[in-house]
Amino acid sequence: MAEIGLIGLGTMGAALALNIADNGFDIAVWNRTPSVTKEFHQTAAELAARITPTYSLEELVLAISVPRTIILMVPAGDAVDQQIAALRPLLGPDDLIIDAGNANFHDTNRRAAEATGPFLGIGVSGGEEGARHGPSIMGGGPRQHWDRVAHILGAISAKHDGSPCATWMGDGGAGHFVKAVHNGIEYADMQMIAEAYGIMRDGLGMEAGEIGAVFDRWNKGPLQSYLIEISGHVAAATDPATGKPLLDLIVDSAGQKGTGRWTVIEAQHLGTPIPAIEAAVAARNLSARRKERATGEAIFGTGRVGVDVQVATLEQALIAGKIMCYAQGFTMMAQASREFGWSLPLPEIAAVWRAGCIIRSTMLNDMAHALSDDPDRNLMFAPTFRGLVSDSIGGLRETVAAASLSGLPVPALASGLSYFDTMRQSRGTANMIQGQRDYFGLHGFERLDRDDKDHHGPWSGGTA
Repeated sequence: MAEIGLIGLGTMGAALALNIADNGFDIAVWNRTPSVTKEFHQTAAELAARITPTYSLEELVLAISVPRTIILMVPAGDAVDQQIAALRPLLGPDDLIIDAGNANFHDTNRRAAEATGPFLGIGVSGGEEGARHGPSIMGGGPRQHWDRVAHILGAISAKHDGSPCATWMGDGGAGHFVKAVHNGIEYADMQMIAEAYGIMRDGLGMEAGEIGAVFDRWNKGPLQSYLIEISGHVAAATDPATGKPLLDLIVDSAGQKGTGRWTVIEAQHLGTPIPAIEAAVAARNLSARRKERATGEAIFGTGRVGVDVQVATLEQALIAGKIMCYAQGFTMMAQASREFGWSLPLPEIAAVWRAGCIIRSTMLNDMAHALSDDPDRNLMFAPTFRGLVSDSIGGLRETVAAASLSGLPVPALASGLSYFDTMRQSRGTANMIQGQRDYFGLHGFERLDRDDKDHHGPWSGGTA
């Protein structure tokens, strides 16, 4: 009998099933297209002995030992609800369903509330490679259900210094929420790297291969990360058909599956500023408007001129920008933890992200330690990072200024700089906004020199 089952043998599902079998667990699999199941089993090579292919839901259920655990790897949305509705009548009261897709955490909360049996929602990060050889796993749901399968999820997860990158985050949709914030940070990190690439390409006139070498060099320093590593590989790749740099032939329109957008929407509901992530999502949306951008260039020209900035300065800009976007993401999770009563383990989240996931980087180790010292403190205020920010913020400022003067868009880097400047002003400019709000709407305001509230200006006929 199989110890666990899996439904959905797409790219991620197939990789995860092989990972489970590769770690010594017998698994039963089912896909709605029988030929997919058959081909998957036939190509599993030496792992086929641990994989039981099934060709109906009833056969799948009978192939798994009781109490059963079944992982769903189907597209997020209605498909998950339909699969649960078809599966649950075949299961016993103690059988566990795990949704491991990219679900919206609100849907996971609803499914958990509606569940007539054990249910978990887990975020899985790392793409196909991670799913096959070790992803980062973020669990959500009742702790006792997580504990029941933690030995499997820990075994198949990535490892950092021997520690599994798989942790329980909290009840309900906590795991999927953390995964969404992970993806939001991923959007910002990728956008900032793309902006640095754009400055090198359009401002410094560097060829793709030269840029790849820069990323390779950066990957040996403070920016060491999976995204910097693969950016070097992407920039260095040559198109076999033409012999040209492949990057120069890729259409500049970025896809997205919605998780970054969910993060931005939820941040607005929580009243938590994540401007770097918001800028990255907007940049992806703008990238899709290729015809409009072509029209704009035809009317106004690009306005691009050579940029006066050094490559070493760009590296400092990315260091500062990276800290800003991570600080925003962790601040958002802290607010969500308070709002939803989750007690999200922020240090453990940073630790879980150290390997397996897309945003894994050297900095996350220091972030885990900083959050252990004080999980409520903004990361850029932590002793480990305040010095790094002080040393690198000049590079970010110089980069944003030079790019703007040269007509090169850097929305995520610029938002990171504005965030830093705002967060170091004990007195900002919102007093003007409060005056305006009172003028047109009698909303009232507080005064610095008085303890009582709800003051009005003379424009309202009242007394300040």
